[in-house]
Amino acid sequence: MQYDDLIGIPFEDGGRDKTGLDCWGLAKEIYYRKGIDLPEFNISAMATKRITDALTKNKPLWRKLNKPEEYALVVIKLVCGGWADHVGVCIDNNKFIHAYRRTGVVIDRLPKWQSHIAGFYIPGWL
Repeated sequence: MQYDDLIGIPFEDGGRDKTGLDCWGLAKEIYYRKGIDLPEFNISAMATKRITDALTKNKPLWRKLNKPEEYALVVIKLVCGGWADHVGVCIDNNKFIHAYRRTGVVIDRLPKWQSHIAGFYIPGWL
């Protein structure tokens, strides 16, 4: 997976290019590079209830995996209540890339986030 040019891009709410990305903007970019156009969600990263509602509503479009694999979305619950409100993309079975408010685009270890992970998903239409 080619991602080196994404590391360090600052977090920007609603960001969809290299000047700034939010978590969904990063997921869209990574999937775009793989030839897959993910649907758009124009929701502020700060509107966690709206994000949770949108993820829950669209959950049937995604196939849940039993374990992480390359390109799977890591669905994360950061705020109490609801199903999830953050996503990243698996690099392998131990690491994922995500755009986080505090860090911008970074690579993190899955075990560090284990208590917040709601699951691993790939588009069900593939």
